[in-house]
Amino acid sequence: MRIGQIRPAKGATKPRKRRGLGPASGLGGTAGRGHKGQLARTGGKVARWFEGGQMPIQRRLPKVGFKRRGRVDFEVVNIEALAGFASGEKVTRATLQSKRLIDRADLPVKILGTGELASGVALAVDIDAVSASARAKIESAGGSITVAQKRQYRPRHVRKERKAKK
Repeated sequence: MRIGQIRPAKGATKPRKRRGLGPASGLGGTAGRGHKGQLARTGGKVARWFEGGQMPIQRRLPKVGFKRRGRVDFEVVNIEALAGFASGEKVTRATLQSKRLIDRADLPVKILGTGELASGVALAVDIDAVSASARAKIESAGGSITVAQKRQYRPRHVRKERKAKK
């Protein structure tokens, strides 16, 4: 047997429908599209979202919520997750990502106070934000917290300061 002699199994294929090629094709006249109507026309498609003229779902349902433009999304880590750090170890965005406690290192990180920190585990935390309860728990365990300064945004009506020319 050669590659040119390979054929599909008997009954595995059917001849293609030769639409609109006269009465002998079995689909002459209307070519299998039925009589008249939108779907019989060329280019006659119904959009996927079209519901036959009734009020569409996106207009039936009420508008809900909004996204505040100034909102900051934090990667959140609870105190209980810091149990994997040894005493005196530095907690930063990079160390949290290496221990897979956060997914993205490009977002700011906030530590929340859920859970307990073992006493005597003094951690050096250098992070973007810390809740008040988390701060109290870390400091009571003998740790220190360094919070990065918040970025100050210039109000729209204030002009940028120009650098002096050399």
